[in-house]
Amino acid sequence: MRMLRWFCGHTMRDRVRNEVIRDRVGVAPIEEKLTQHRLRWFGHVQRRPPEAPVRNGVLERVDNVKRGRGRPKLTWDESVKRDLKDWNISKEIALDRSAWKLAINVPEP
Repeated sequence: MRMLRWFCGHTMRDRVRNEVIRDRVGVAPIEEKLTQHRLRWFGHVQRRPPEAPVRNGVLERVDNVKRGRGRPKLTWDESVKRDLKDWNISKEIALDRSAWKLAINVPEP
């Protein structure tokens, strides 16, 4: 954000909201971009063959480790499921690369 503020000629003392700066420069919100990158990786994983280590669960967390108190950590699978639900996308679309790219595209404002 600091670079975008500098680009627009504003400082923090000017008290201009981040949304206003992003709209002027034409940059999408970082949350949407992070979701797009997470879903792009999900599409890559879905298109891998079933015997690939990334599909086999070799890269999953170990379950026999004692964890600390509190709410369980949010897993990558859970965040992808939430993203798919929020964006109203079916995971079967990921098998078609061109349709998937169109579905997860975040247009710049």
